[in-house]
Amino acid sequence: MKILLTGATGYIGQRLLPVLLEQGHEIVCAVRDASRFDKGRFENGESLHVIEVDLLREATLDAIPRDIDAAYYLVHSMSTAGAFSSSEEQSARNFIKALDKTTARQCIFLGGIINDSKLSVHLSSRKNVEEILGAGRVPLTSLRAGIIVGSGSASFEIIRDLVEKLPVMIAPKWLHTRCQPISIRNVIELLSGVLMKEFTFNRHFDIYGPDILTYKGMLLGFANARGLRRSIYTVPVMTPKLSSYWLYLVTSTSYVLAKNLVASMSVDVVARENELCEKLGVTPVSYQQAIRIAFDKIEQNLVLSSWKDAWGGTYSKKMVDKQLSPPKYGVFQDKKTRTATDVSRSTDRIFAIGGKSGWYYADWLWRFRGFLDKLFGGVGLSRGRKNRNQVVIGDTLDFWRVIYANREERRLLLYAEMKLPGEAWLEFCIEGDQIRQTATFRPLGLGGRLYWYAVLPFHYFIFNGMIDRIAE
Repeated sequence: MKILLTGATGYIGQRLLPVLLEQGHEIVCAVRDASRFDKGRFENGESLHVIEVDLLREATLDAIPRDIDAAYYLVHSMSTAGAFSSSEEQSARNFIKALDKTTARQCIFLGGIINDSKLSVHLSSRKNVEEILGAGRVPLTSLRAGIIVGSGSASFEIIRDLVEKLPVMIAPKWLHTRCQPISIRNVIELLSGVLMKEFTFNRHFDIYGPDILTYKGMLLGFANARGLRRSIYTVPVMTPKLSSYWLYLVTSTSYVLAKNLVASMSVDVVARENELCEKLGVTPVSYQQAIRIAFDKIEQNLVLSSWKDAWGGTYSKKMVDKQLSPPKYGVFQDKKTRTATDVSRSTDRIFAIGGKSGWYYADWLWRFRGFLDKLFGGVGLSRGRKNRNQVVIGDTLDFWRVIYANREERRLLLYAEMKLPGEAWLEFCIEGDQIRQTATFRPLGLGGRLYWYAVLPFHYFIFNGMIDRIAE
């Protein structure tokens, strides 16, 4: 079958895509920038096509082929600032208008469980999107999930941060809210399983694991699975705003996502039972088993996708193209050159930088800079990296974003996403046996210039030490 996949670069989309390819389908991935999509990562690449589509720009949807059999709608805007509900509504309306012009016989949507009488803004928006998609000509199959547990998922990484960093937690009262988590393995099995199953047409199904837990129970269950002793005390005085700041400062989430998550966590997310798993032959995975599976993937360095790698709502192709070439004029630069003792080993070190590998010199200063970034509303260092040895365009690397990565060319270009009075790039390149390391900073006004001179002494030691270690 020929299938349209939106959200192909998102957490769920990157997990679903190889499964659909393995099943022998022809996949058309709708992405905002085709140059940022690496087809070479996937087997059966000859069955994979990439088109550029921005769901907020109706004219771009003409790129969608008319001869598709089914479509997945895996788009959401929860981690973006501003009124994400209106952008989600507009995206859905544009999408269904374009889908109605095709030969598609099914649209599959992943939404949220909405059984509580009071819904958060996020869940209300998911419900609205489902209703818009359901009003189209193409039969809709809607799967509604709560907390998704898997390596790299937002929920898993936030729980992991809280449990591993805090032996004792003073937490908000929403930790008593009930939820019914589901393993990412089951989510992918169900998303692929409902494809062209007519009994799912024009119907919605809650998808869920076997355990109904409070968020406190999930945290303690995670601690138990990891062999950690943790104590949690809830207090009734934390406002949603304070709760958001608490979650943001302790975990790797952004403040915008933390704010939306806190709003959602005040609502019970418990599923209505159905026979979907039984009919599709899917065995629900328990919460404890889902944690074990996730850590197996992490320990084997097999994390396929992470919520942190998704580009934010401010993404645009023009913006990234602009970042791809660091400016030459009106900038400050710190250039270092060394002769590599072993080119292959130096290349490995460049492409393994950040995350658990650290930055090879004065890591405590990097951590302090990450701490300051968090205090001022930035992303900090806690995002880490998805894979210990490999990076691809679009990956996060602590408080950097990978703009260009080519091991054959021995070139890695990073763009700073920390809070700065300007813009910054960090580039590594090896030509022959010469390693070139360039830090470029384009200041914004007088504050940017003062910032550069203030950190210049630290740059001298940090950047010299870093390239020395890479060259050793």
